[in-house]
Amino acid sequence: MSEVSAKERETANVGAGLWKGLGMWAWLLFRISGLVLVGYLFVHIGVISLGRAGADKLDQMLDLFHNPVMVFLELMLVGAVLYHALNGVRIVLMDLGIGIRAHKTVFWACMAVAAATLVVFVWRAWPSIF
Repeated sequence: MSEVSAKERETANVGAGLWKGLGMWAWLLFRISGLVLVGYLFVHIGVISLGRAGADKLDQMLDLFHNPVMVFLELMLVGAVLYHALNGVRIVLMDLGIGIRAHKTVFWACMAVAAATLVVFVWRAWPSIF
């Protein structure tokens, strides 16, 4: 494994600070997906805490999740989790000096894995949607 110089690491993200190119979109979507996940965390805690109000209240809330709109939102949540996780792995690899020369290829490979996994989730959730 060859070492990546500081200059190569510096030029790998040229354009990200100028708001153009793939790096800018990866950065922006990473932050947005992180905010979505933090928001979901609070919603999840709220739903789970309904269990303290009684089984009937929790059952009413869980019945709401069988709505096709909610199934769609759950699939979007899975997409956000997949994007955030795989882009995070890509960032860690780049921090370790792995894949810097081919950072766009690594990004698209991660997105292909995320898309394929999301297709499996959609396929499994399809009966719940309709």
